[in-house]
Amino acid sequence: MISERLEKLVEEMVEKGVHFDDAVHEFEKRFITRVLGRYDGSLTKTACSLGMHRNTLTRKMGEYRIRKRAG
Repeated sequence: MISERLEKLVEEMVEKGVHFDDAVHEFEKRFITRVLGRYDGSLTKTACSLGMHRNTLTRKMGEYRIRKRAG
């Protein structure tokens, strides 16, 4: 189950002293990158799937230095 896997990951991160902001940023970066790949770089489809405005997605991509795949 996903909640059990997530709980183990969180426990491991806490034990290793990972800061909250670092964990959130890493999660967001990986999540956005994965969804962006699923939609072949379509910002509109990715933003919709993530439940965020396209401008927010673009801002986060810049913040995390995520490049849009040429599609």
